[in-house]
Amino acid sequence: MNLRKATLSEIPAIWKILQQAIERRKQDGSAQWQDGYPNEQSIHNDLASESAYVLTDNDQIIAYAAIIFDVEPAYTEIEGKWLTNEEYVVVHRVATSNEVLGKGIATQLFKLIEDLALDSKVYSIKVDTNFDNIPMLKILAKLGYTYCGEVFFRGSARKAFEKVLRRESLT
Repeated sequence: MNLRKATLSEIPAIWKILQQAIERRKQDGSAQWQDGYPNEQSIHNDLASESAYVLTDNDQIIAYAAIIFDVEPAYTEIEGKWLTNEEYVVVHRVATSNEVLGKGIATQLFKLIEDLALDSKVYSIKVDTNFDNIPMLKILAKLGYTYCGEVFFRGSARKAFEKVLRRESLT
């Protein structure tokens, strides 16, 4: 598997995966992503900010995420407390293809994001999700993300998590 920046020509494949994820949230009874967001413009915006990433397996796109090496304005105020105040990576719009459901792909994606952060010498990842996004909550718990409180994103409260990554030994 390979995590890399997405290209403009991949928007249709990315949009298909996001639409599948939107439908899964709906089928799960979740309110998340049921209001026209994310949409194709979200992908264009991610590409423009160089934060659009795809996970591929044998050149087939199997997952998508916006991986942002910048400050998330919604994270500046939190009802709670972040673990760190250092530079961090933000992860938004995580979606996997229906073809790979149940195979641990989202978990693998997060592990590769952690590697990407470490390679960039960034030692913190922050992420938020809806209260009723049970699959994402399970992944974050399994990977050791710490619940830090609530942030307000797009007008509603979200559970906010942070994981502090291990720094390489200074030898």
